[in-house]
Amino acid sequence: MGKTAIVKIMERAANKSVQVGERVWCNIDLASARDFGGANCVLQFEEEMGMEAKVWDPDKVAFTFDLQAPSHSEKNSNNQKIIREFAKRQGIKNVFDINCGIGQHVMLEKGLVKPGDVILGTDSHMNLLGAVGAFATGVGNSDIAAAYINGVNWFRVPETMKIEVVGNFQKGVCMRDLITHIVGDLGAGGMDFLAVEFTGETIERATLAERITLCSMVTEMSGKVPLIMPSGEVLDWLVSRAGDEVIERVNMLSADSDAEYCKVIRYNVSELVPMVSCPDTPDNVKPVNEVAGTKIDQVHIGSCSNGRFDDIKEAFDVLIAGGGKVDPGVRTIITPSTAEVQMLCAKHGMIEKFLEAGVVFTNPTCSLCTAEHYGTLPSGDIGCSTTNRNFLGKVGKGSHTYLMSPMTAMATAVKGKITDPRDILEG
Repeated sequence: MGKTAIVKIMERAANKSVQVGERVWCNIDLASARDFGGANCVLQFEEEMGMEAKVWDPDKVAFTFDLQAPSHSEKNSNNQKIIREFAKRQGIKNVFDINCGIGQHVMLEKGLVKPGDVILGTDSHMNLLGAVGAFATGVGNSDIAAAYINGVNWFRVPETMKIEVVGNFQKGVCMRDLITHIVGDLGAGGMDFLAVEFTGETIERATLAERITLCSMVTEMSGKVPLIMPSGEVLDWLVSRAGDEVIERVNMLSADSDAEYCKVIRYNVSELVPMVSCPDTPDNVKPVNEVAGTKIDQVHIGSCSNGRFDDIKEAFDVLIAGGGKVDPGVRTIITPSTAEVQMLCAKHGMIEKFLEAGVVFTNPTCSLCTAEHYGTLPSGDIGCSTTNRNFLGKVGKGSHTYLMSPMTAMATAVKGKITDPRDILEG
């Protein structure tokens, strides 16, 4: 019987054969921490090991400043300082400060992520790095501090679900609509501690941005890790960043044709329509037309789910098709995922057009994923966002949020109410 991708990855990391359900120690390829939680990892490590202790491999440790960038409180500024000083003492070069962007995206761009890597991070959506075939997972501060000691961590080998996707998206429909549909279909517990391999012709054609979007929402179904092995232009892009070893890894770690899966689900996107997650859970999913016309106070486009250049370009195209102005009664905020994405938007002349349209275009951060950032919603306000969660009060007590694609979000910003982007693009 063949092996799934996650089994092959964990065998590589454990240096032995493994079985589904077995608990194994795996070597860590990268241990990352954000400005949110990173200081606690540092303090715990030094408390347990002493100020003179060294991390197991400074080249396999990274820090990303993405939640509050720049910091807007003295407490967070001090936490960021703790991380910077620790990195200097330890000789850690991979410190991506307030000018870089969302950690997972930045580490991808910097070539720190390869297929088959085992990566820890203090972010529940760390697993979106499965978009390039990495086994990345969010963990607590203690796990990160422990990894600093000897570079290993303990895992249970998960079963694997396979999702096959075929067909072509209609105009105005995109990968975010597909994953929103899947979240609604499977529910919050539909992937409970499973690995999930996304396959099929639609996935093979998918861009890096689309693969990231798909993988970023697996956490909302309680999945352990999504996996898409790089192919086509995505493979070429990753090789240019991380080196030729990527090709060898893909060939070695891709699932066998006779691998066994606990469940196989198939989707055809050809008839898919724009979808939204309604308040106050990501799996409260409806077609956009069922909630069209709902008055909106604020729109946010960005986050680790939909902050790549392709995502922002889709929103830009809807803006231009809709007349080039957002409704003055809707606060519209766009946040690129990284400085590299921000620069691409500038080179394509999009930022100027966004500003002329009445949009607030920010520096790259996690931004309105939580109420910890600028743009928090006041009680009673209704927002639309391309983030991955809309739990009650997540971006402001007493507020409610609809989750949607960048195209639907911009159509909503233009009209001032939830709007099917096809009404603008085909109008």
